[in-house]
Amino acid sequence: MKIAILSRNPNLYSTKRLVEAGEKKGHEIIIVDHLKCIIELEKKSPRIFYKGVYLDDIDAIIPRIGASVTFYGTAVVRQFEMMNVFSAVKSQALVNSRDKLRSLQILARAGVGLPKTIFTNYAKDVDHIINSVGGAPLVIKLLEGTQGLGVVLAETHNAANSVIEAFNGLKARVIAQEFIKEAGGSDIRAFVVDGVIVGAMKRTGKEGEFRSNLHRGGAANVIELSDEEEITAIKAARSMGLGVAGVDMLQSANGPLVLEVNSSPGLEGIEVATKKDIAKQIIKYIERNV
Repeated sequence: MKIAILSRNPNLYSTKRLVEAGEKKGHEIIIVDHLKCIIELEKKSPRIFYKGVYLDDIDAIIPRIGASVTFYGTAVVRQFEMMNVFSAVKSQALVNSRDKLRSLQILARAGVGLPKTIFTNYAKDVDHIINSVGGAPLVIKLLEGTQGLGVVLAETHNAANSVIEAFNGLKARVIAQEFIKEAGGSDIRAFVVDGVIVGAMKRTGKEGEFRSNLHRGGAANVIELSDEEEITAIKAARSMGLGVAGVDMLQSANGPLVLEVNSSPGLEGIEVATKKDIAKQIIKYIERNV
């Protein structure tokens, strides 16, 4: 089988591990920079031209699309789908996961537990927004933020008011979420492949940091999920239509609450923490579907 990994950087840990896992299983693996793909549209003849050749012999793709290039990256994934190439991450699921508000709406409709969340169109009634999520402290997030960037913990009502008004003045769209104190600055990343949890870790922010992202200096340790956490993670990935997903959850007094469902979850943190071959599980998922 010939598998293309859509990645802009062949030296990334996740990309290298997927190449290694695929080749170990006897497949031909190529790395394709999706931003250098030329999309050709013609009646019943969609094609992709890349570095002087047409990519017309690909059996499957593994999209590793960065948030900053979601638009074009998704267009390339969609083109491969039109060519009847299996994608480990569907184009529409990728689009939905990158839209924070849309993804929360999908999760809420599916009955997945979420922190109380408010979104407005630069509303003037800031006090109502703050009170609706339980008051201060509360978390304010930029809709376009990734890896913990654009996330602010407002510890007082006045601070929250100032932050929201400042973002409104900059015409930056934000969501306000209740702060889950009992989570203690930690969250859970459950890695789901083809409806099965293949690894889970608990991430804890460095001292004085409420964000637990590993990119922000957080630490990760392997964790055994509860039955409720397993069910929540699998339900979240399924509701988003994602065959490969990193589901981020908080442990709260009301059970697991989903923060985000990531469509291009990194492999390094989860593989190091769990000592499991997650890349192999993704290759096996492709084998079952091609």
